[in-house]
Amino acid sequence: MKPSLRSCLCRLAMSVAAAVLATPAALAAFPDKPVKLVVPFSPGGGTDAIARALGVGMSQVLGQPVIIDNKPGAGTIIGSDAVAKSAPDGYTVLVSTFAHAVNPSLMAKLPYDTQKAFAPVALLARGPNVLVVRVDSPYKSVADVVAAARANPGKLTYASQGNGTSAHLAGEMFTNLARVQMTHIPYKGAGPALTDLLGGQVDMMFATAAAASPQVAGGKLRAIGVTTPRRAPALKDVPAIAETVPGYAVESWYGLFVPAGTPAEVIGKLNAAAKKATENAEFRRMLEPEGLSVSAGAPAELGEFVGTETARWSRIVKENNVKAD
Repeated sequence: MKPSLRSCLCRLAMSVAAAVLATPAALAAFPDKPVKLVVPFSPGGGTDAIARALGVGMSQVLGQPVIIDNKPGAGTIIGSDAVAKSAPDGYTVLVSTFAHAVNPSLMAKLPYDTQKAFAPVALLARGPNVLVVRVDSPYKSVADVVAAARANPGKLTYASQGNGTSAHLAGEMFTNLARVQMTHIPYKGAGPALTDLLGGQVDMMFATAAAASPQVAGGKLRAIGVTTPRRAPALKDVPAIAETVPGYAVESWYGLFVPAGTPAEVIGKLNAAAKKATENAEFRRMLEPEGLSVSAGAPAELGEFVGTETARWSRIVKENNVKAD
């Protein structure tokens, strides 16, 4: 063997050995720098609020700052793609939502393979969306919306935080089951969508409870229906849309994913930090009045849940011929 080749092979072997020996130490040290939570929506919406509250609790457990990085656009695809292409080291975490399970069937082509590009960390919470209108809106019930939509096909508008989000699909399912036509107006997050709803640019929104509740509590929006099959315990005075439109049911959720290939030990630390953060009384006080039930279990729980949701919405999208605008 030539000396130069032997020297190269020796250096390569030493590098591999060093990397192997360093790995346990690196894992033990995780995290030794700030962790980034990527929110695929604009600031000011429900997902952003939940991420910021979660980040405070996780930071206390991890002993490092948890930074919120808003990357809105394309129905969460821009933010999700950024995480999918990040280093699998646990320092970049996706705050995922309903759209994560819907986009594979709703979008013709994604820049990543959802099933292969991510590893689950924790399912955080589940809950209803809420059909909201301005307090001065003439629509005081779901029946009012159905009647107006039938009388004026395509004239009524509903906002969403982006294509493929729960607010979008909640509206699509509503128009299909109620047999009406309404126009979907997508935004880059719940914050901008709610701003235009309050400003009169759109008629209504099937908003997440986390995004809409502050405006409802503040008397700026009126809740006229929840998207769960039955009334939500924390919103018991708000009828279920299914009471007027039989068979109607949509649920929003929040979870954490990291890039595929992230070490199991790192995922375990992130899962433990997220679970501890959701057990905080202040965090639960923030979520539960909005109809959200906290659920932070093992990573596999999120993986199984999203798998079921993906299959369910694939069928619904196909059967109802739902298209991204």
